[in-house]
Amino acid sequence: MFGTIAPMIQAAPRFLALGDSYTIGEGLASAEAWPWQLRRVLAREGVALAPPRILATTGWTTDELAAALDRACFAPPYDLVSLAVGVNNQYRGRDGENYRVEFADLLGRAVALAGARAARVLVVSIPDWGVTPFARAQGRDRARIGREIDALNALAREASAAVGAAFVDVTAISRDPAAAQLLVGDGLHPSAAQYALWVAAIRPFALAALGMRTASPR
Repeated sequence: MFGTIAPMIQAAPRFLALGDSYTIGEGLASAEAWPWQLRRVLAREGVALAPPRILATTGWTTDELAAALDRACFAPPYDLVSLAVGVNNQYRGRDGENYRVEFADLLGRAVALAGARAARVLVVSIPDWGVTPFARAQGRDRARIGREIDALNALAREASAAVGAAFVDVTAISRDPAAAQLLVGDGLHPSAAQYALWVAAIRPFALAALGMRTASPR
């Protein structure tokens, strides 16, 4: 006689978010960072993501994120991996070739962490901090910041297309006059309300990456 067979319990999809201050939600409670907001939005649609594993720190450049990946312990494959990094490369004046090489390496590692499933990887664009009060207060060349961010985003988009990862544009949101006012107290980093707009843009790509049929935004 066979004993009772326990029903199989399907584990919740696992989410790994890689990045910098925009991924941890600098200036906010951790629950208001966009990866956590995305989890709540998908939960309302019946997609129960596991709590996100976040590897991100304010100020990280591409090489610093790579060094953190070297030190971290992971349990792949993850069902969804996001990659959002590059603003600090621009802020520190690093050139596009440096970003192209280091971003491509990070993207390859993100794909590996997704179990070699590039379609499970979401690349989130660099927002334009040049439109913020922080940039104005520093007397920065805001037009130049925008051009340099556009150039880095073009490289990230090209790299994403080359491997089959999704590229999500939140830069346009950051430049919208209304959204650009949705900031935390430092006048630089997005507020929870601006991140909610990001999540609305990210949501259909996340659903597609998880193999879910996308519905109209709620």
